[in-house]
Amino acid sequence: MDRSSETLDSIREINLSYIMLAQRMLREDKPVGMFRLGLSSELAELLAGLSLAQIVKLASSDQLLCFFRFNDHTMLSALTQTAKNAEVASTHAAILLAGQPAEQFA
Repeated sequence: MDRSSETLDSIREINLSYIMLAQRMLREDKPVGMFRLGLSSELAELLAGLSLAQIVKLASSDQLLCFFRFNDHTMLSALTQTAKNAEVASTHAAILLAGQPAEQFA
Protein backbone atom coordinates (compact mmCIF):
# COMPACT_ATOMS: atom_id res chain seq x y z
CA MET A 1 0.00 0.00 0.00
CA ASP A 2 1.49 3.35 -0.99
CA ARG A 3 1.51 6.46 1.19
CA SER A 4 -1.21 8.17 -0.82
CA SER A 5 -3.52 5.22 -0.30
CA GLU A 6 -2.67 5.09 3.41
CA THR A 7 -3.42 8.80 3.70
CA LEU A 8 -6.81 8.38 2.01
CA ASP A 9 -7.65 5.46 4.28
CA SER A 10 -6.71 7.58 7.30
CA ILE A 11 -8.91 10.45 6.09
CA ARG A 12 -11.85 8.09 5.68
CA GLU A 13 -11.33 6.65 9.17
CA ILE A 14 -11.18 10.15 10.65
CA ASN A 15 -14.33 11.12 8.76
CA LEU A 16 -16.23 8.11 10.04
CA SER A 17 -15.08 8.69 13.62
CA TYR A 18 -15.91 12.40 13.39
CA ILE A 19 -19.44 11.84 12.08
CA MET A 20 -20.18 9.19 14.67
CA LEU A 21 -18.82 11.38 17.47
CA ALA A 22 -20.79 14.38 16.19
CA GLN A 23 -24.00 12.35 16.15
CA ARG A 24 -23.42 11.09 19.68
CA MET A 25 -22.66 14.58 20.98
CA LEU A 26 -25.74 16.05 19.29
CA ARG A 27 -28.01 13.30 20.61
CA GLU A 28 -26.68 13.58 24.18
CA ASP A 29 -26.92 17.37 24.43
CA LYS A 30 -27.69 19.22 21.21
CA PRO A 31 -26.81 22.78 22.31
CA VAL A 32 -23.49 21.72 23.85
CA GLY A 33 -22.73 19.51 20.84
CA MET A 34 -23.48 22.37 18.46
CA PHE A 35 -21.17 24.67 20.42
CA ARG A 36 -18.31 22.19 20.67
CA LEU A 37 -18.57 21.23 17.00
CA GLY A 38 -19.15 24.80 15.80
CA LEU A 39 -22.33 23.81 13.94
CA SER A 40 -25.44 25.73 12.96
CA SER A 41 -28.82 24.32 13.97
CA GLU A 42 -29.53 23.26 10.38
CA LEU A 43 -26.26 21.38 10.02
CA ALA A 44 -26.69 19.79 13.45
CA GLU A 45 -30.14 18.50 12.44
CA LEU A 46 -28.77 17.08 9.22
CA LEU A 47 -25.84 15.33 10.90
CA ALA A 48 -27.96 13.94 13.74
CA GLY A 49 -30.44 12.46 11.28
CA LEU A 50 -28.02 10.67 8.94
CA SER A 51 -28.66 6.97 8.40
CA LEU A 52 -25.84 4.45 8.63
CA ALA A 53 -25.70 4.21 4.83
CA GLN A 54 -25.47 8.00 4.55
CA ILE A 55 -22.73 8.12 7.19
CA VAL A 56 -20.66 5.50 5.36
CA LYS A 57 -21.11 7.30 2.04
CA LEU A 58 -20.18 10.68 3.50
CA ALA A 59 -17.20 9.26 5.39
CA SER A 60 -15.82 7.70 2.23
CA SER A 61 -14.95 11.13 0.85
CA ASP A 62 -11.30 11.82 0.14
CA GLN A 63 -11.66 15.22 1.84
CA LEU A 64 -11.53 15.78 5.60
CA LEU A 65 -14.99 16.63 6.87
CA CYS A 66 -13.83 18.16 10.14
CA PHE A 67 -11.76 21.29 10.36
CA PHE A 68 -9.21 22.75 12.74
CA ARG A 69 -11.18 25.38 14.66
CA PHE A 70 -8.15 26.89 16.36
CA ASN A 71 -7.23 28.81 13.26
CA ASP A 72 -5.23 31.62 14.73
CA HIS A 73 -2.29 32.05 17.06
CA THR A 74 -4.35 33.38 19.99
CA MET A 75 -6.68 30.40 20.09
CA LEU A 76 -3.96 27.82 19.72
CA SER A 77 -1.78 29.57 22.29
CA ALA A 78 -4.67 29.57 24.77
CA LEU A 79 -4.68 25.78 24.76
CA THR A 80 -0.93 25.32 24.86
CA GLN A 81 -0.10 27.56 27.80
CA THR A 82 2.20 26.32 30.51
CA ALA A 83 0.80 24.44 33.50
CA LYS A 84 0.54 27.58 35.63
CA ASN A 85 -2.20 28.85 33.33
CA ALA A 86 -3.77 25.48 32.54
CA GLU A 87 -6.89 26.13 34.62
CA VAL A 88 -7.85 29.19 32.57
CA ALA A 89 -6.61 27.98 29.18
CA SER A 90 -9.71 25.93 28.36
CA THR A 91 -12.01 28.74 29.51
CA HIS A 92 -10.10 31.23 27.40
CA ALA A 93 -10.33 28.94 24.36
CA ALA A 94 -14.08 28.46 24.91
CA ILE A 95 -14.59 32.23 25.04
CA LEU A 96 -12.64 32.68 21.81
CA LEU A 97 -14.58 29.89 20.09
CA ALA A 98 -17.90 31.33 21.23
CA GLY A 99 -17.08 34.41 19.19
CA GLN A 100 -16.75 32.39 16.00
CA PRO A 101 -19.84 32.01 13.79
CA ALA A 102 -21.40 28.58 13.46
CA GLU A 103 -20.87 26.87 10.13
CA GLN A 104 -23.68 27.45 7.66
CA PHE A 105 -24.64 25.79 4.40
CA ALA A 106 -23.02 27.49 1.45
